[in-house]
Amino acid sequence: MITRHSLFMRALASLLLFFVLGSVSLQAEPVRQYIKIAKEGESRIPLVLRSLDVEKEKNSRYSQELDGFMRNGLEFTGMFSLLQSPLNIFSGGNIYDAGAREVNFPSLSSIGAELYAGGVMDRSGSRITLDMEVYDVLTGRLLLNREYTGSRDDLRTLAHAFCADLMELITGKPSVFSSRIAFVSSQAGQKEIFISEFDGFGATRVTETGGLALTPALSPDSSLLAYLTYTDGMPHLHIKNLSTNQIVKVSKKGVKIDPAWRNGSDEVATTFSFDGDQEIYLVDKNGSVNRRLTTSRGIDVSPSFSPDGKKMAFVSSRHGTPQVFIKDLVSGREQRLTFHGRYNTQPSWSPVDDKIAFTSMQNNGEINIFTINADGSGLRQLTYRSRHNEAPSWSPDGSMIVFSSTRSGSRHLYVMNSDGRNQRSLNLPGEQMQPSWSTFR
Repeated sequence: MITRHSLFMRALASLLLFFVLGSVSLQAEPVRQYIKIAKEGESRIPLVLRSLDVEKEKNSRYSQELDGFMRNGLEFTGMFSLLQSPLNIFSGGNIYDAGAREVNFPSLSSIGAELYAGGVMDRSGSRITLDMEVYDVLTGRLLLNREYTGSRDDLRTLAHAFCADLMELITGKPSVFSSRIAFVSSQAGQKEIFISEFDGFGATRVTETGGLALTPALSPDSSLLAYLTYTDGMPHLHIKNLSTNQIVKVSKKGVKIDPAWRNGSDEVATTFSFDGDQEIYLVDKNGSVNRRLTTSRGIDVSPSFSPDGKKMAFVSSRHGTPQVFIKDLVSGREQRLTFHGRYNTQPSWSPVDDKIAFTSMQNNGEINIFTINADGSGLRQLTYRSRHNEAPSWSPDGSMIVFSSTRSGSRHLYVMNSDGRNQRSLNLPGEQMQPSWSTFR
C-alpha cells in the first residue's frame, strides 16, 4: 500500500507555483513538484505551522494577524491537523533569515509532524514582506520557498496566497482560496443575492430587486450571475455581468426555473414552459434561446453539467416521483441515475470528476445530501439527523461542498469536506439558502 510518507518522497509531477492575486506580488523560484494525497478520506496531514518570526517588536501585531489568517485558512480546508511548534525547532542559523536557518527535523518528527511551515515577516513603511518555507519532515527536503509582498491592507490576501500555494503543492491543483460563493440571503429584509469569499468573508449584496431574487448561478469564470426574480409575482431569468453591472433579461413567457451554467461555454441552462411542458433549454449569455435539451413527458428541472460540458445531470418526474437522470449531450442518450429514495433532487456535478451530489427526502421527513458516481456506483450519505440539508454546490477543486441546513433552527450555509467530514457553519448574518460555489475569480 502506498503511504503518504512514501508519496512525500516522490516528485509526481511538474508544477509551476506562480500566480498574482490582487495587488499582492509573489516572487520566488518555482517549485516543480507536488505531493498527492493518496485517497479521499485519509486522516488529516500533521503540520507544524510556526508563528511568524519578526525582528522588530513594533511589527508583531501584523505578524499575529497573518498567523491568524493562515491558521484559519488551513483549518477551513479540513486537510490539516495543526500541531504545536516544539521549542527547539531550529538547530542553527539566523532565525530571521528563512533561507539560512537550520530546521531541527528530529524534533519535528518526534511530535508526529509530516510537514513544517514557517516564515519571517518584515515591514518597510506600508509594505509587508512575507518569506515562507515548507519542508517535508521525513526527508528534510525544502518543498516551497516563496516571498509574498503587499500593503498593510493585504494581510488576509497575503496569508491566503501562501495557503493556496501550500494546497496546490499537496493536491496539484488550484484550491478554494480564490473562489467565491453566491447565495440568497434575507439580511436585507427581503431575499436578495449576495456574494462572499470562499469562507463567507466580505459578503456583498449584488441584487436590488426590491422583491425576491432566487437560485443564483455563477458562470465558470465567475464573471456572470444568472438568477430569477419575482418582482411581479412571475419568475424572470436575468443574467448580470458582475464587472459592468449590465443585466440581460430573458423574455420568454412561462415558467423559468433553476439556471445552471454549462462548463466550457457561455450558455446557461434553465427550464422553460413556453412550449407547454416544462423542459430544459440552453440560453446564450445575451438572452437568446439556443436549443432544447429535454423532450420527455413530465417536468424536467435542475440541470448540472459534467466538467467537460458534454453531459448533464437533471431531475425528471417522467417515472412518477422526482429522480436524477443523466443525458449525454453528444449522443442524446438518457439514463436514470438514482434508484434509492423516493424523492431525489438538486443534482450538483463535481467540477473535477464524475461524482454528483444531490438531495434526497428520507422516510422520516428529513432531507439529506448524498453523493453518487455518474455510473450509478458509490452511493454515499453525507448528512445525518440534522433536519433539512439542501442545495449542495461543489468547491472548484472538488474537495468541499457548501449547502444550506436548518440544523440550528433557521436556514444557514454550511460547508463540509467531500466525504461529509468537518461540517461547520459559515456564520453569516440573517438566513441563507441556494448557494452556488464559483470556480475561480
